[in-house]
Amino acid sequence: MPKRRQLRAFDLKQIEGVDSLIGVDEVGRGALAGPVVAGAVLVTRDFLSGRWALTKAGRVNDSKLLSAAEREELWGEFEVLAAQGQIHAHYGSASVDEIERFNILGATKLAMRRSLEGIYPPEAFETQVEPDLFSSSEDRATFRPTVSCRVLIDGLPLRKFPYPHRSVVKGDARSLCIAMASILAKVVRDRLMRELDAEFPGYGFGQHKGYGTDDHRNTVLRLGRTVQHRDMFLRRLFAERVDPAQMDFFG
Repeated sequence: MPKRRQLRAFDLKQIEGVDSLIGVDEVGRGALAGPVVAGAVLVTRDFLSGRWALTKAGRVNDSKLLSAAEREELWGEFEVLAAQGQIHAHYGSASVDEIERFNILGATKLAMRRSLEGIYPPEAFETQVEPDLFSSSEDRATFRPTVSCRVLIDGLPLRKFPYPHRSVVKGDARSLCIAMASILAKVVRDRLMRELDAEFPGYGFGQHKGYGTDDHRNTVLRLGRTVQHRDMFLRRLFAERVDPAQMDFFG
């Protein structure tokens, strides 16, 4: 089975016992500048068995492995699917100020929560923890989930996260709905970084998208930081390249 087709097969297994899946992924976590953005995409059993998933899902992959043109083309198809009610999709972001306040993990969870809230509020999942074998027969008999949905999040389990979820390591290369969420988040963030490129000319945000390329690092050394740069990331990155007495330059 071609690798990309395994994404759909993976989701067909994950959807067993529920009516829908929500895949969640983020982009921008390791960048030196700009927000972190998360995407959430809900797919149903009907969608996974439908014509688009059968004939076109093979083009979906981890967003980092697709060209910008491929991502934009798929984005357009996702818009059509959403308009038809075949999928639901939403994104959320956390700003540089929030990254500084909550650290990158806290900001990533905030962006993911915001993306999920566009589909279901957290309280919809309050009764989603299914009784296990050690629960009373009454608890098992009366269990009624608010929504018949399972959340799949790329990466490791998130502590103190308001949505019950299954973590999927390297999920953007294993799950169709996570890969779709990855593409959604990547397109949104790339567009935001192009807007920042116009606002802060000379930094190349439209090219490197805020990541720590040599050109980006050299530009910051030459021009200084912008309000869209993440202080903690810059300090860590340049600690060995800059005279400690000059580190206030990045503050």
